[in-house]
Amino acid sequence: MIPFLQLLFLLSIILLTAKAAGYISVRFGQPSVLGELLVGIALGPSLLNLLNLPFVEHELAETISQFGELGVLLLMFLAGLELHLGEMRENMRVAGLAGSLGVVFPVLLGWGAGLLFGFDQSAALFLGLTLGATSVSISAQTLIELKVLRSRVGLSLLGAAVFDDVLVILLLSIFLALQSGAGDWLGVLVILLRMIFFLAASIGLGLKVLPWILRRVERLHISQGLLAVSLVILFVYGIASEILGGMAAITGAFIAGLMLSRCAEKERVETGMNALAYGLFVPIFFVNIGLSINLRDFRADAILLTVVIIVVAVVGKWLGSGWGAKLGGLTTRESVQLGAGMISRGEVGLIVASVGATQGLVADAEFSAIVVMIVVTTLITPPILRGLFARPQKES
Repeated sequence: MIPFLQLLFLLSIILLTAKAAGYISVRFGQPSVLGELLVGIALGPSLLNLLNLPFVEHELAETISQFGELGVLLLMFLAGLELHLGEMRENMRVAGLAGSLGVVFPVLLGWGAGLLFGFDQSAALFLGLTLGATSVSISAQTLIELKVLRSRVGLSLLGAAVFDDVLVILLLSIFLALQSGAGDWLGVLVILLRMIFFLAASIGLGLKVLPWILRRVERLHISQGLLAVSLVILFVYGIASEILGGMAAITGAFIAGLMLSRCAEKERVETGMNALAYGLFVPIFFVNIGLSINLRDFRADAILLTVVIIVVAVVGKWLGSGWGAKLGGLTTRESVQLGAGMISRGEVGLIVASVGATQGLVADAEFSAIVVMIVVTTLITPPILRGLFARPQKES
């Protein structure tokens, strides 16, 4: 079978099983994303090892991964498109406190846990940095399904994720600079200035230029012109986020959606993006998280370490972000909901952990424990959010 037909085979299996698992998950009262994550783990090297079947070219795993990356960009763009810049601005204080404390708490607790298990200072601190990361895409999808993305919790959660992304990147940059022995504080300052420049430029262009572009394209009567130019804007913002801002591409995608949410053409853009995202790319993204995880590599001698890391990851993020939200003015119930939404580590945690493995900062046993933590936090977040939002509303 030629590579193209192999790709069609893989996409058929992934889409069919993702939609079936999502349907079953909803029937059991859970968000569809939970089923998609579970079926990804089942299709991955942990069980069936779909991408390594004898007749499948090894390079196709990278193709599926890139399809998934497009999926998360589209998902975060749609999340931004549902919101409004004014709404985000109103919740900026909550987002800043929740995002910052949601990094500080797990980093410090993870650092302490590493020292408790005999790690050296570098390995212990890196463990803390791994626990500080957040993958908001899982929570965003869950909140979209629950139709509460535009609530105070949803707005604050997405803002907190941006603060989390910025702070984790800064701390990781400082850590790696010190590890290299360079102590390059000027380099860290440059990274911070790049972030500020990107955020200012992306918002400035979004307020002044993007609405004009969409109006012009709409008048040209090009087939699906609005959808095409919106995709280009999404991609450009994602590229600029990484290259200019030194931030994750999903941050740029979210800001692009937030900017276009002000445009009169928003509904037509959203209709096209929804079909493209949820018909193909987003299910592949959630399944691919499972495909990239191999639970067979788990070291039995790391069971205690794994349990401690999971507890620290959940408690640290939930307590830190929740307390920050409470200080920012949310009710107790809303603070608990926001803290729960920050628990998932997902693909962001895998990226940070992979940096540590490449730099030789974590041994095999520690890496396997971190991977299990990422799996557990990613899987428990959707049902926890579902349960918290399903209970009767009470102000505290």
